[in-house]
Amino acid sequence: MAPFPASPRRRLRQVEETSAGGLVLDDHSKMANAALIARRDRHGRLLWSLPKGHVENGETAEQTAVREVAEETGVTGRVLGQLGMIDFWFVAGRTRVHKTVHHYLLLRTTGELSDVDVEVTEVAWVPLAEVPRRLAYADERSLLRRVPAILTDSV
Repeated sequence: MAPFPASPRRRLRQVEETSAGGLVLDDHSKMANAALIARRDRHGRLLWSLPKGHVENGETAEQTAVREVAEETGVTGRVLGQLGMIDFWFVAGRTRVHKTVHHYLLLRTTGELSDVDVEVTEVAWVPLAEVPRRLAYADERSLLRRVPAILTDSV
């Protein structure tokens, strides 16, 4: 006999979330720089990633990507093509969240790099060749394989 009675498991509420963002380049070439953002994790480490955020009502994923990149980097861009989609699960409180993030490749049209967004700790122009080493998340690094083809197709 167990020393303690088994407690009933509470079922987590499940929700779907959709976000969009992308990699914005300052030039239409393989020698371009990419705007990355950094946030501190709960251990104080600086983690570099692609800018992204929630899709608002009435927005397409592309529109969200342009808006979120501008909000988080200060740079406005136009979409050159789709890098891909990442989906993952996490638990927040008593909710199990399935998140899907649509990523696009953008070319800078206006704006200057800025970290005015309160959710962003730092922003930086990073040479495209160095982006894979800088990004903290493997799933975002895997999206970079599409960059050369999109650049070629969008000439």
